[in-house]
Amino acid sequence: MPSPAVIQLAKVYARLSFLLLLLLHPTDLHAPRSTLAWSLSFYPQPFLNIQRRSTSGSTLDFPVINVLGFLCYLISNSLLYYSSLIRSQYAYRNPVGLIPTVQLNDVAFAAHSVVLSMITCSMFRKSVWGFEQRRGERVSRGVWGIMCGVLVGVGWIAVLVMTRGGDGGRDPIGWAWIDAVYALGYGKLVITLVKYTPQAWSNYRRKSTVGWHIGQIILDVIGGVLSITQLLIDSSLQDDWSGLTGNPVKFGLGNVSLFFDAIFLIQHYWLYRNVAKVVDDEAANRLLSDYEGSPTR
Repeated sequence: MPSPAVIQLAKVYARLSFLLLLLLHPTDLHAPRSTLAWSLSFYPQPFLNIQRRSTSGSTLDFPVINVLGFLCYLISNSLLYYSSLIRSQYAYRNPVGLIPTVQLNDVAFAAHSVVLSMITCSMFRKSVWGFEQRRGERVSRGVWGIMCGVLVGVGWIAVLVMTRGGDGGRDPIGWAWIDAVYALGYGKLVITLVKYTPQAWSNYRRKSTVGWHIGQIILDVIGGVLSITQLLIDSSLQDDWSGLTGNPVKFGLGNVSLFFDAIFLIQHYWLYRNVAKVVDDEAANRLLSDYEGSPTR
């Protein structure tokens, strides 16, 4: 079991992250809400792990590949938001909508997601948290392959920009640095397409969702719907629907997440709902037996 100091530190970090996200929200009506919902979705699983003192029921693949995915997302969003070079190349490629639809809340969300994913990964190391875990738990070869493929793909685009781009990739005509930024975004999209699969397959094999907190999925649904709404509103206000093609990753992430969220909701509330109830009843009975068998204080 982790020390009380570690648990207290995790709670403090959660409160500070919540306040930071509220302070960083833009004036858009839906943006802060979608970011907040998505950000809060990272907390149910680690707190469930702390409560159960176990990572059983959740897969290591999910948080590991999330680290790389959100790192790509953080770098691409940061460059689209802060880099004058990237923003000028974006304006050249999208002459109607001159401003990228990336906002500060997107950058904050990506950074927050990287940190939370790393914390969740650390919970699978018994030497750090002391949690019970499945024997032989490790990252699957398929996930390793996808991660390596994303890194190689992004690296290859960067090489093309440096070797074939005009003025070292500064000229938006031909290969430019914005193509490398897009490659990072598409890498995140590829990871999102596959990252839920190991957990969905694990639930199917176990015929149970016990150990996988459904709260993160409900919050993810809320964030996905609001994110798509935000992107549609931004594009409408700019009178330029190239915001969807200029930022396909953000639009794709919302739709892909909703598809897998539907699978998890069906698994939890329909296919395996009785299994979860049986396990909860057994856990309650076990706790009651332990209490009745304990010496009187």
